[in-house]
Amino acid sequence: MKIEGKVWRYGDHVDTDVIIPARYLNSFDPIELASHCMVDIDPKFSQQVQVGDIIVGGKNFGCGSSREHAPIAIQASGVPVIVADSFARIFYRNGINIGLPLLEIGAEVEKIKADDILRVDPGTGVIEDVTTGDRFMAHPLPGFVQEIAQAGGLVNYIKGKTKAE
Repeated sequence: MKIEGKVWRYGDHVDTDVIIPARYLNSFDPIELASHCMVDIDPKFSQQVQVGDIIVGGKNFGCGSSREHAPIAIQASGVPVIVADSFARIFYRNGINIGLPLLEIGAEVEKIKADDILRVDPGTGVIEDVTTGDRFMAHPLPGFVQEIAQAGGLVNYIKGKTKAE
């Protein structure tokens, strides 16, 4: 499954408090969370992001608290994949749990700029910058993680496995 979209570019150490500020955590509704996503770091994001757009971050993307609201807000914004230098481990796990593919490409992420168009294949780890022609290689998501993403998250994956048995 290839994903193609416009890049929203962020730097190093983007923490969960700027992805979804604490003042908006009184809701578990994904659409409500999406309406406040990135508001403290990029006020135009929630108003202008399009379904299929891709977030690209620097080192340690998703650091801070362990709240799963952060990847939920991003996914509910229509972002189908995040590419970064590296991810905070709890954010990475929360992303997997909700079926949001997260791909790490190390320092090469610096070559990707805001508004570039990326084509991403989470299954192979191939990331193409359509704008510049650059090509990057992330570690592909393991098969079971791809299955979790295709199922729409860990809960749906487990439900599907339980029904199959």
